[in-house]
Amino acid sequence: MSFYALDVGNSDIVFGVMDEDRIRMSCLIKTDRFKTADEYAVIFRNLLMIHEIEVKELEGGIISSVVPSLKMTMQDAMCSITHRKSLIVGPGLKSGLKIRIDDPAQLGSDRVAEAVAAIAEYAAPMLIFNMGTATTCSVIDEEGAYTGMLIMPGALMSLDALIMNTSLLPNISLIGGPNGVVGKNTQDSIVNGTFFGNAAVLDGLAERISGQFSEEPVLLATGGVSGRIIPYCRKNILYDENLLLKGLRILYLKNCRRLKP
Repeated sequence: MSFYALDVGNSDIVFGVMDEDRIRMSCLIKTDRFKTADEYAVIFRNLLMIHEIEVKELEGGIISSVVPSLKMTMQDAMCSITHRKSLIVGPGLKSGLKIRIDDPAQLGSDRVAEAVAAIAEYAAPMLIFNMGTATTCSVIDEEGAYTGMLIMPGALMSLDALIMNTSLLPNISLIGGPNGVVGKNTQDSIVNGTFFGNAAVLDGLAERISGQFSEEPVLLATGGVSGRIIPYCRKNILYDENLLLKGLRILYLKNCRRLKP
């Protein structure tokens, strides 16, 4: 039997179906706070059909959401498809993650899932970069404890703000990547600045934070535009596209008593 996982972000929703040992499908759709549970149910059912996965194969599922207004919407949508309630990542769900921040309840469910997967697959200490609506850097210490995070505007958010608030700048597409390092025209200058500026941010944060550890941390990147930015980093940053889904898989199995807590 398989199970589903939903990660609801501010910009995108990741919908995946997994077995205990593999990811069977992973799809990305845009987040729309105004869609109803019925509308989302149609989308998810169609995605299952496209990937030739029957609803009866799904024994349950898990939902992570940083959009409070969509948490119940997603649960209702999936319940209408599977006729089962979903696990919700949050207080009361066993994660095994040691969280050492001022208020653990403030830690987003997506960051919890990513950290759980990273600790299971890689060696601590580590830094986990996620470049979505915001760019975040999660810090895992030598003991595998979550000790803090940095948050800044995401690459695309910064680009949109630049264009919206500057009269003479054209709309810019990041398709194709940078042309050299220093731009010779306005468009190339913005594209190059976006790629190399954000790559420099990751390099700089890794450099500054690494000094607090006795050994070099593993550097991971996932989500959003990470896969397009890290090739321009000077640091060796590993890209794991499915890190969050892997974490949701672990959390689902742990709470269904298939894995030891």
